[in-house]
Amino acid sequence: MAITDEEVPEPQAGQVRIKVAFVGVCGSDLHYYFEGANGAFVVREPLIPGHELSGTVDADPSGELQPGTRVAIHPARFGTRLSEISDRPHLWPRGSYLGSASTNPHTQGAMTEYMIVERSMIRVLPASISLKGAALAEPLAVGIHAINIAGGVEGKKVLVSGSGPIGLLAAAAAKLLGAASVTASDVLDGPLHRAHGVGAHATVKVTETPLPVEEFDVVLECSGVPRAISAALNAVRRAGVVVQVGMLPAGDQPIALASLVSKEVQLRGTFRFNNEIDDAIALLANNPSLEQVITHTFSIDDAIAGFEMAKNSELSGKVLIEL
Repeated sequence: MAITDEEVPEPQAGQVRIKVAFVGVCGSDLHYYFEGANGAFVVREPLIPGHELSGTVDADPSGELQPGTRVAIHPARFGTRLSEISDRPHLWPRGSYLGSASTNPHTQGAMTEYMIVERSMIRVLPASISLKGAALAEPLAVGIHAINIAGGVEGKKVLVSGSGPIGLLAAAAAKLLGAASVTASDVLDGPLHRAHGVGAHATVKVTETPLPVEEFDVVLECSGVPRAISAALNAVRRAGVVVQVGMLPAGDQPIALASLVSKEVQLRGTFRFNNEIDDAIALLANNPSLEQVITHTFSIDDAIAGFEMAKNSELSGKVLIEL
């Protein structure tokens, strides 16, 4: 990882230049940096990371947005519309996502002082959200989308498997959206302590205590670990729903599926989000305590240390890089 000097980009019609404030370090960023790939997406050229960002408007050729307007960014540019999934643009082919090696050439990300985005990607922030807190809008939207894929959680018993930043925000969202109970699991004490902090009713350290069998209506599996998926299928009730949120490595994975068949469990995938960033901003505006998910902030000059800390799941929740 290195800092380079580039020309300040100029916005064209329909574009806005953003002065970036904060960028969250996502699990995908960690996979790209430490392993060179995130699932099947392999880094093949220099890549600017980052898709969880907040900032201020620096230049809008249309004059609609004044300089200094505080914003969050929806990091997706949607691709070719498919009629059979016209309501799910995040699944359309040939789209792109900030800081992603899923496209060739890669889509450069947000860890840059100034960046150009389309006007449609901008979300103006309510006064009650800080720029630091607004960097949580994207990962919180991932959790809300997973809840929507599950069919909602109101009145349901929910297990969140994996209490990293996405798991923490998914657990917090589940509670705020009316879950009857939220249980968080992990292999480490630090994440479980933070899960209590965001409102989980109970926690399970799975290296010491097995998950209860057929206990939960919905499981949000956020770890991406095959063994955890097998455990989720056992923990969900008969005819319950397991939503796979965490990205698995490319290739075959050893997952025990017998209980999926015998209990008629629904295993559903979820990918990024559609328009749930608007719901995430609303939740952040009304619940500023969600900022406690942020545990560390590093300057861009110390980004390598920030990535190292973000890799340390025991000590860190969400790590931000400050531009």
